[in-house]
Amino acid sequence: MYAAALQWTLVYDTIYAHQDKADDIMIGVKSTALRLGEDTKKWLSAFGIGTVASLTACGIASDQTWPYYVALAATTAQLGWQIGTVDINNGTDCWDKFKSNSWMGVILFAGIVASTLLKKEETPIESRKTEKDEQIDDVVSSS
Repeated sequence: MYAAALQWTLVYDTIYAHQDKADDIMIGVKSTALRLGEDTKKWLSAFGIGTVASLTACGIASDQTWPYYVALAATTAQLGWQIGTVDINNGTDCWDKFKSNSWMGVILFAGIVASTLLKKEETPIESRKTEKDEQIDDVVSSS
């Protein structure tokens, strides 16, 4: 999850940084926007692919259910739209794409919550028993 968050941050922070490149140059700030320059979209694409791959691995590792993957598909589409359409030389467009990331977070969070609730619903009752429940069962069955 950390790798996904790091790469997603690189996407939205670099887009944000492109809106004030002139100021960065003037005051000597070394931003990712200046470092990546005209190759920004290539790098953003790589970071986006890394984000989605990491989120997919997290879903598999945590045994997520279908709502997570629906949210991941929407997240992937949002990242693709964002990276594919951003005009890195237009500050207003960069700002709009940067702000759109809040929706990405909401969609992914909703998928995680829905998937977790579905996992709890699908878990057999026997596997949900706690140690205390088992002790009560032992006492009742020994009576």
